[in-house]
Amino acid sequence: MIGLALPSPLPLPSLVQRHIDAAARELLQPKGGRPVDFTRPCGEAALVAPDSVSWRIFKNPVSLFIGGVAAVILELAEPSVRTGVWEHSSFRTDPARRLQRTGLAAMVTVYGARSAAEAMIAGVVRMHDKVSGETPAGQAYRANDVTLLTWVHATAGFGFAEAYSRYVRPLSRQERGRLYQEGASAARLYGALDAPTSDAALHALFESMRKRLEPSPILFEFLDIMRHAPAFPMPLRPMQRILVRAAVEMTPEWVRRRLGLTASYGLRPWETPLVREAGGLSDRIMPRSSPAVQSCLRLGLPADYLYRS
Repeated sequence: MIGLALPSPLPLPSLVQRHIDAAARELLQPKGGRPVDFTRPCGEAALVAPDSVSWRIFKNPVSLFIGGVAAVILELAEPSVRTGVWEHSSFRTDPARRLQRTGLAAMVTVYGARSAAEAMIAGVVRMHDKVSGETPAGQAYRANDVTLLTWVHATAGFGFAEAYSRYVRPLSRQERGRLYQEGASAARLYGALDAPTSDAALHALFESMRKRLEPSPILFEFLDIMRHAPAFPMPLRPMQRILVRAAVEMTPEWVRRRLGLTASYGLRPWETPLVREAGGLSDRIMPRSSPAVQSCLRLGLPADYLYRS
């Protein structure tokens, strides 16, 4: 068992628990797609083991949302990735559905049975094979370019690790390194062959990208979309806007300066403890229909396995 000491699941009123379970089930039933059953095939292992750092981190919806937004900020700073994402995805036209598909893909990659994860990733690779074009500056790009895939994978790893460490529970350098190593097999399947597997390698990659990152109005359009897209239930929408600011806040300072993300886009002083409270609370709420819990059951583990101290 890894060194993340966790409290027991937080007992909730039955009505609240039902609402949370319903929200988790909705993630698994994408419109126009096939529902995903994380309890099958019974006994089949995932790409990552259940005692991993990944399984602990990816169960937390607050840090996943924050980390995911931060990752996209970094991705959109790279002109080839930005053009590919903005011209070949539904972020602008149907952001809620895009968020659902992206979240579900992350859940399948971490928690899904190996056969399901490999099949899904192969489908993504085939889809990316069809994506190519030119940036506004005339630079040709391909979505399956190893350099671009490596940047996307690295920004996701950084986003999820930093969000969890900053707003839920601090991660040691060793735990961060283990998280990156755990993602190596999925990275290879996606085609991110040079994805960093240590904290030092991640920082070296970020340094090498300094001259490639640039500001763009698209970044600010993305942040506006994320503030207003129906990613959370209506009563939590004000918190959603705060979580977007939390994502900006945790982006490296030199990146924020380069992109023109001034202090007004980050957290207000009183919001930081609020985000940490939300992150800690969500780490103790156990939706029984969530991929994390359902995958534990698939492997014959107790439903609360990831919530035990």
